[in-house]
Amino acid sequence: MKKKNKGAAALLLLLAVVAVSVPAVVSANRANHAEQAVPVVAQTNQVEQTVYENTQYGFRFTLPDSWKGYTIVTDNWKGQDATDGKVVESGASISIRHPEWTADKPRQDIPIYVFTIDQWNALQQEKFFIGAAPMGPSELTRNDKYVFALPARYNFAYPEGYQEVEDILNANPIQPL
Repeated sequence: MKKKNKGAAALLLLLAVVAVSVPAVVSANRANHAEQAVPVVAQTNQVEQTVYENTQYGFRFTLPDSWKGYTIVTDNWKGQDATDGKVVESGASISIRHPEWTADKPRQDIPIYVFTIDQWNALQQEKFFIGAAPMGPSELTRNDKYVFALPARYNFAYPEGYQEVEDILNANPIQPL
């Protein structure tokens, strides 16, 4: 997905500045770092939206208001050498989890892999691979330091909410900061 609808994004940013901030629940899996999660509730054209802002990596992700109360789950992706399978690269994996997700009834997360520009270029040159899928992650957007990508086959099992996540992703919800 490429940058689209800059006017709406600028309007959302302006409204987000005056909107009420709401604390988010941030959980870290296998990561021992503090992440700034600043969800903002904004109103644009009478449609309420919730915004997850990640200042560590520099992106903003707009969600429908039904995702208000989401959680952030962090982990790491691992890139394996194309010749011997040894892990040669790794980076952050950030998942936005629907507030109705439970262990008994999981829902589709919105996973975002974070790559440095050099890692992304090496991945495109097939110097390493991630997972067993015949294709790699797809770029969502980038800033001057990082590429944000959607893992290949992230919704392969078609859990509840997968179509809603597809609809969210089709609306180009991620913007670099």
